[in-house]
Amino acid sequence: MSTSSQPTGYFVPSPSPYPVMAATSLVLMAFGAALWFNDVAHAQWILVVGLIGFLGTLYGWFGRAISESEGGMHNHDVDSSFRWSMSWFIFSEVMFFASFFGALYYARVWGLPDLAALHNQILWPNFHAVWPTVGPGGLIPKVPAMDPWPIPTINTALLLSSGLTLTISHHALRANHRNKSIFWLATTILLGFTFLFMQGFEYHHAYTEMGLKLTSGIYGATFFMLTGFHGFHVFLGATMLSVVLYRMVRGDFTADHHFAFEGAAWYWHFVDVVWLLLYVLVYWL
Repeated sequence: MSTSSQPTGYFVPSPSPYPVMAATSLVLMAFGAALWFNDVAHAQWILVVGLIGFLGTLYGWFGRAISESEGGMHNHDVDSSFRWSMSWFIFSEVMFFASFFGALYYARVWGLPDLAALHNQILWPNFHAVWPTVGPGGLIPKVPAMDPWPIPTINTALLLSSGLTLTISHHALRANHRNKSIFWLATTILLGFTFLFMQGFEYHHAYTEMGLKLTSGIYGATFFMLTGFHGFHVFLGATMLSVVLYRMVRGDFTADHHFAFEGAAWYWHFVDVVWLLLYVLVYWL
């Protein structure tokens, strides 16, 4: 159980090998991926080694931070720095998705009409500015659009419900109702993984029955990059919440000391908001 006593002054951790280990693992992952994409033999194993090293580093690093927190070494200043760090991390994720939404906006509002303009009729006389499209240049000018019903709408209900259950869990934790908080947090995680299952089913349908793939021009690229990266973030958020659930079961958190829960909750609500934008801009417009 977390202690309520706090040390004076700002906590300075002891020297740690984890930053060097993380950097080394990331370099291995980058080189492994680059060599693998260029068909270098056995390069995928370099990527795997780097990934395993990075995951192991995260496990040890976060475990050490948790031990320091549960040992009462983190005071208000450290808590504030964690909150600012998580806020800037989420801001970086906002800008990450903004770049993909920007690409979708440019393709639809600027690129598509320009390709069908008079000065491009010589190159692509049969191209029509109709969305969705894979683009000109001998490609099929029309591809099937992804229908918002039923799977995307069901997924929207799942994520909105998960935001509600997570909020209930947080309020229960603040009221020191641990069992109730655990139940609603577990429900949130279940809804998140159900979302991923439904999205996988949608992808299978798109690839096998609709013929829509990542290589299907600008529509396929923007659709799978936006929804795929969002799905990856749902997986990350569900993983974070699963760790929080494990810590809650073992009794790490108190009503006034649970930033790990709050940070994961911020991230999950961010994922919810991104999906709402996706649902409107990608499936409906």
